[in-house]
Amino acid sequence: MDLLNEFTQALSYAFMQRALFMAVVISCICAFFSCFIILKGWSLIGDAVSHAVLPGISAAYLFKLPLVLGAFIAGILCMVLSSLIKSYSRVKEDAILGVIFSGMFALGLVMISKIESDIHLMHILFGNLLGLSNYDLIECSIISLIPLTWLYLQRKDFLLVCFDPGHASSLGYRTKLRQFLLLTLLTLCIVASLKAAGIILVIAMLITPGASAFLCCKDFSSMLKIATFTALISSISGCLISYVINAATAPLIVCIQSLIFLIIFLKEKKIKY
Repeated sequence: MDLLNEFTQALSYAFMQRALFMAVVISCICAFFSCFIILKGWSLIGDAVSHAVLPGISAAYLFKLPLVLGAFIAGILCMVLSSLIKSYSRVKEDAILGVIFSGMFALGLVMISKIESDIHLMHILFGNLLGLSNYDLIECSIISLIPLTWLYLQRKDFLLVCFDPGHASSLGYRTKLRQFLLLTLLTLCIVASLKAAGIILVIAMLITPGASAFLCCKDFSSMLKIATFTALISSISGCLISYVINAATAPLIVCIQSLIFLIIFLKEKKIKY
């Protein structure tokens, strides 16, 4: 009963209501993209893009531009550079991504350390879910709606292009353009989640729900539902529990997602304690 009262009290505060709303929004979009990332094997690409946006954020602050615009441009630049180097080099893609995203992330850290700003590095890295404004909610919702709607309406086309590009080409699909479009939508998803989850934690929210669903699902439709359900449960419970125990919200959400993954893994593999 005391715990229920704590939860009720938490929901009476405006900052908790905003945090819960934002957590639900980013859970839905991250879970949806998570399924594509897991099946396509793009976990490292998501990691690369999430880290590569840091110099874009720094540059946007310097030139007084919207931070989300700088983050989006930096994410696209990361993908373009990776593609160009891959085309003219014998180095494997994972190594190229590692070099580019670590280099861009380091550049962003240098820029932040040299630019006098009110940007808190910890908020950029780990998010600030409890410190969001109404403007942040509107901005996140609008940015999230674009890739989520596009991906949902054309999910069958994207699945075909990603997993059977030869057949897709024979049907007239421009496979490379579609894959680049999917990566662009992924970048928008990451940008939308940055203020809430931060650069480091957003990749966990993009991978874990899909990985959990992959363990217990046989078809893509079920995978989408399970991934979204586990992400929502993690986000809602993480927000409420973080208030009760006075812990960081976004990291606690990731911890709960990881715990769910572990439980599903143990259940599926029938591992006894």
